Amino acid sequence: MRCLPRSLPRGGRPAVSAQGQAAMPQPQGWQGPRQRGASPGASGTAGPRRGQPRLSCTARHQPGSRGRYQVIEGIMSPVNDSYGKKGLVSARHRIAMAKLALETSDWIRVDPWESEQETWTETVKVLRHHYNESLRLLQSKKEFMKNKQPIERSTEDSLSYQHSGLPELKLLCGADFLQTFKTPNLWKEEHIKEIVEKFGLVCISRAGSDPAQYINESDLLTKFQHNIFLVKEWIQNEISATQIRYALCRGLSVKYLIPDSVISYIAQHNIYTEESERKNEGDLLQPLKLCNTTVNPLND
Repeated sequence: MRCLPRSLPRGGRPAVSAQGQAAMPQPQGWQGPRQRGASPGASGTAGPRRGQPRLSCTARHQPGSRGRYQVIEGIMSPVNDSYGKKGLVSARHRIAMAKLALETSDWIRVDPWESEQETWTETVKVLRHHYNESLRLLQSKKEFMKNKQPIERSTEDSLSYQHSGLPELKLLCGADFLQTFKTPNLWKEEHIKEIVEKFGLVCISRAGSDPAQYINESDLLTKFQHNIFLVKEWIQNEISATQIRYALCRGLSVKYLIPDSVISYIAQHNIYTEESERKNEGDLLQPLKLCNTTVNPLND
């Protein structure tokens, strides 16, 4: 399964594996067959920080998943420019910075699909897209292996082909993400249901957040809590992208907080400034705008 890392509802989605059954790491004590082809994915605004790649690594190496699951890849999906978040810089820059930050990763990639759409795309639709892409890739690989001469197949190829199943796609997020489900008009109830029922969440703990409480306070999340996996982050890092942007605006050093290549890119393009931090100031987020349009249509 592939995991898509995601921060607050800003547009990141999941991915799936090409062969085998993909699944995000499960909590310790979960019993089930070994699953293959899993990949963690993340979504979000993709600001200048190491947080989202770290979320993916934490989920990938969850002790309870070792020997049971194979994480195939992580997908980082920057949100569309029209999401409307205050201070959101161009997707072109966010994608470039994310790629620079992931240069040394051999399993996390940046996917621009969400950011390339004409407008903001709801999270569940991004998940559907990546899952369908996973199925398409899986089918292509099966056809390739089917047509491959037996003598050309390695032992590993043969085992993968024989035991491959449907991949799973999980949405990777920080534990505080669960709180956003309670924000009025930010999410559609049917979308929350589809995300937790058909895909599932992998939530990484954060200081000050109690994901178990968030689940218990929601009838819907409680119903599908078997598909919400809580992962403990033992190495806490409370540095946020917002704090880094503020430091950049004030001309303070952020060395060792983000990769040098990203620092150079930011300086070269003069990205985070007082002016950029005012972008979309006073605007509603796109999902809230759409809700207001539906509830209060303009009269002709």
